Amino acid sequence: MSKSHARNSFVNEEKVGEIMALENAAVFAERAVPQDAKVLVAKMNKGTDQSNDWGLGFGLTLTNSSPRLYWRASEGKVVFFDGKRDNGTFEVGKADQLWFRYEIADKELLAQASLDGQQWHTVGHLSLKSGDKIQLVRVGKMDPNGENKDGKASTKEGRSKIEGFWAYGDFSSQFAGDLSSKLAYMKNVTVQVHYDLYDDMPIFSKWITVKNQSDREIVVNSFKSEQLAVFEPESSVDHRSRWLYPNITVETDYTFGGMSEEVVYSSSLEWKKDPLYTTQVHYDRETPCLLEVAPKMGPEQQVAAGGEFASYRVWELLNDSWERERKSLGYRKMLRSMAPWATENPILMHVRSSDNESVKKAIDQAAEVGFEMVIMTFWSGFNAEDDSPENLKRMKELADYAHSKGIELGGYSLLASRHIDAKNDVVLPEGMHPRFGSSPCIESEWGQAYFKKLYNLYESSGLGVFEHDGSYPGDWCYSTDHPGHHNEKDSQWNQFKRITDCSKWCRETGISLHIPDMYFLNGGNKVGLGYRQANWSLPRAQQEIVERQNIFDGTWAKAPSMGWMFVPLVEYQGGGKEATIEPLKDHLPHYEQRLANLFGAGVQACYRGPQLYDSPETKNVVTKWVNFYKKHREVLDSDIIHVRRPDGMDYDAILHVNPAGKEKGLLMIYNPLDEAITRKIKVNLYYTGLKGNVQVVEQDQNSRTMPLNAASEGIFEVNIPAKSQTWFVIK
Repeated sequence: MSKSHARNSFVNEEKVGEIMALENAAVFAERAVPQDAKVLVAKMNKGTDQSNDWGLGFGLTLTNSSPRLYWRASEGKVVFFDGKRDNGTFEVGKADQLWFRYEIADKELLAQASLDGQQWHTVGHLSLKSGDKIQLVRVGKMDPNGENKDGKASTKEGRSKIEGFWAYGDFSSQFAGDLSSKLAYMKNVTVQVHYDLYDDMPIFSKWITVKNQSDREIVVNSFKSEQLAVFEPESSVDHRSRWLYPNITVETDYTFGGMSEEVVYSSSLEWKKDPLYTTQVHYDRETPCLLEVAPKMGPEQQVAAGGEFASYRVWELLNDSWERERKSLGYRKMLRSMAPWATENPILMHVRSSDNESVKKAIDQAAEVGFEMVIMTFWSGFNAEDDSPENLKRMKELADYAHSKGIELGGYSLLASRHIDAKNDVVLPEGMHPRFGSSPCIESEWGQAYFKKLYNLYESSGLGVFEHDGSYPGDWCYSTDHPGHHNEKDSQWNQFKRITDCSKWCRETGISLHIPDMYFLNGGNKVGLGYRQANWSLPRAQQEIVERQNIFDGTWAKAPSMGWMFVPLVEYQGGGKEATIEPLKDHLPHYEQRLANLFGAGVQACYRGPQLYDSPETKNVVTKWVNFYKKHREVLDSDIIHVRRPDGMDYDAILHVNPAGKEKGLLMIYNPLDEAITRKIKVNLYYTGLKGNVQVVEQDQNSRTMPLNAASEGIFEVNIPAKSQTWFVIK
């Protein structure tokens, strides 16, 4: 590096490859040419450097000379210096970025340049003499002879950048000889790109297929089904610890590892830096504004002759606003439209014991109060892996009994987050751990047998609901002995296909599928709405507020039908008598508040215990809220507009909206205080689709006309007793 000026640097401001130098100063990096290299490529950006003789270049040192391919920036051309004289030019105009390339043959060196890295122009060539050996490769600013000397003193500074260097060797031995004939079969391999566009929604879906019409098997090692370059959503010159992503909501059907929509980023897509976006504001061009859709590993899928491979799908929703409610409404509509089964919202109970007497009691009570589904819960004794004739016969008898009462019956099974044995668990390198601590590989012998048992149980018994906990979280498996995958490269794809084939089968056969993972686009009906199980050991009064907070927060990204909540009727994870609802008749006000919270939100919960009621009074309360829900089911299952989050300090409220329904809206307002409240609450009814005057009916009794202002806002005057609620149907 030239010492003619203190600012001369190849690592300007700690950025490797960025050159700050005087016009006629030599500043470059050099390294030995990799052994067996046949092609050398460098990518460069001239920046503000307008040098000519000392222009940005790509040099080599041979035994007897130092040729270089260099950029005469102010003249707009690339020149090849063959070690003795300039020997060829290529006009590049005002280009800011160029690729330089050397191809090394037995007796000749080709010097080439490109404006895009794809179309190459030969600038010059050099005959190599016997004994000529390429020793070093140089990138940066060299003197006219490709060496390290400065020219005439100048005060002009310039900033440029070496953006990349690559060295390529020869083809592997399998391609030795006539390469074109060996790859001729690839002419019969077709890659198709598919798009779906949706009416009345700013959404498109994209996926690729690979059709192998050749006479041999091929392997799809990896794919990238989408690459979308967009402008940055914020003006950020400096480093940021957390970026704002472009205003596009993206979802795929290759998603696992959690109950949040964010898990898609860890499984199937990524917002990446786009260095080709040279006019972005960020100084180092590190804004994540390039969407790439690709699996993190694999899929490494074999495609037989005549076979076809299909990638997973991506859906891209182009938002028209940054406003949180509007964006989340768009996401909820997208999920409902792509997975309409997510709108199913049966009322369900988790019975604590799976013996015949307990299950039949739960079925009878569920039918009496209007519940629609009973699940033999975790730790109940239900075992989906018990394929004995006796168990299959007993499950069929119970399912038949449930059907005679108009109830669907099913059970719970845990897949991941448990240890089987060393032979069947996922195998990971030292330092890596399964997502849930322990997990079987579902393409092991045990995993394949597990799914056969599930199919057999549900096919032979007629059970109609399945809660599949610890669903496949995306763990790789490095085993080479499991029958369902070869190694880690195909392990994730194969395991995910195994479990989603089961999910799709459940959907096809009408089995309601509850999974604590984002499997909606593969057949799942419900996911956890979002709660901490330990909170159900808090005192009962606190549980009431926490529950409504969970509902308020969980329905930003989910419609009410998409998520379940949890109501342990018996003691659960501690808390003692102060936390427990049983005996139900002794804590009836609290039990009713929980029912009002959930049915008022249109959210179904897992009511876990031995019974739904223990007295006529308890039965009446449960029936009251079930009837309320069923009367207003269409609007209660619709989207929630978030009015005021629960905090226990004042009222909280949510607004259900359904502009296509008879009931356009239903406003639930809760009073958590120990005293009655009177309030005038302004609520925006825009998403009901109503304007002008609207009809408002409080608690299905008192009807009045309410005017809306130009912003579709109305004033609700409420008087709510202590620890109670009211509701308004809007027509």
